[in-house]
Amino acid sequence: MSYKIENKAASYAIIGFGNIGQALAKAFARKGIEVSVATTRDPESFASAAAAIGPTIIPKKLEEAVKADIVFLAVRFQSHTDVAKALPTWQGKTIVDVTNAYGVSSEELGGQPSARVVAQAFTGGRVVKGFNHLAAAILEQDPAVHGGRRVVFLASDDDAAAAEIGALAENLGFSPIKLGLLSEGGLLVQARGNSWGQLIFKDLVKFD
Repeated sequence: MSYKIENKAASYAIIGFGNIGQALAKAFARKGIEVSVATTRDPESFASAAAAIGPTIIPKKLEEAVKADIVFLAVRFQSHTDVAKALPTWQGKTIVDVTNAYGVSSEELGGQPSARVVAQAFTGGRVVKGFNHLAAAILEQDPAVHGGRRVVFLASDDDAAAAEIGALAENLGFSPIKLGLLSEGGLLVQARGNSWGQLIFKDLVKFD
């Protein structure tokens, strides 16, 4: 299945600049796509790390970065509410939930999938669970592998948002596979308590 959608005008941001955030930044840098990066810290504190990845990686303050159309949430799951508070509404934005709720009990999640909890915090936004099943050391590698493309799994309750992120994933060189709704196939890439979703850490390559 192909998710070809023209999305040239979209702006991108990665919130969180730890191992996963930097791995995502490297994916954008490989394709020369500009992306803002931000943390709760001053951008000067990670400017040199951003520059080392490439000139299209732009450090910004959190309140500036969240103005992007598509925002990758690459922080600890427990920090997602802090990011959500950066805007009064996320209407018109797509949030890619790259968090993992390992160690967070089902009670703390209210019995819901973790991505649903994230979606509730980002009022008005469209949430896509994705890019979270690969360890940072794998995610940062070139997704072109032996003539195939590394798979990223996507799940969302919004088909248009899933298609939008699928198109972006293809532009970044990955092969997106849609798992359906957050509470259906999406459970395969969501951790809860001390258990990982069955597809987390599975490094798969698709050959067309």
